[in-house]
Amino acid sequence: MNSHVALAVEPLLPGAELASFARRHPQAGGIASFLGQVRAGDGEEAVLELELSHFAPLTLPGMEALANEAGKRWQLESLLIVHRVGSLLPGDPIVLVAAAARHRREAFLAVDFVMDHLKSDAWFWKRERTKGGWRWVEPRLADHADLERWSTAGASAQV
Repeated sequence: MNSHVALAVEPLLPGAELASFARRHPQAGGIASFLGQVRAGDGEEAVLELELSHFAPLTLPGMEALANEAGKRWQLESLLIVHRVGSLLPGDPIVLVAAAARHRREAFLAVDFVMDHLKSDAWFWKRERTKGGWRWVEPRLADHADLERWSTAGASAQV
């Protein structure tokens, strides 16, 4: 399996990224993808800005190791992970994960696996600015529960 893993400082163009990924893998029977974007919210809790920081010596190697782990668990043609860093506004794309596989189930599971790890066990620090000021964003209990299902025996086939 080959993979493309990248950190993006410039705005992410998910449509172009996904179209390019699909063109490079015409042999795949299915391509599954997930696009995460900055959630706006409303009222006093409305997010005005999201800031994503990372530690360069760990972030990209960690993302590459995650892609390799997904490739070991499922029969993938390829995997794409592009994650933004820097300052983002509501509606801006944060992360794009796509998997190409002969069969859809492998692609769906791989994307789900990667996103659960990126949400809970990644090398990023997030803080958001609201009307009340800046606050750090931590993984929720549900994010940790989602991650835990992959460490259970036989979890590679669970949904």
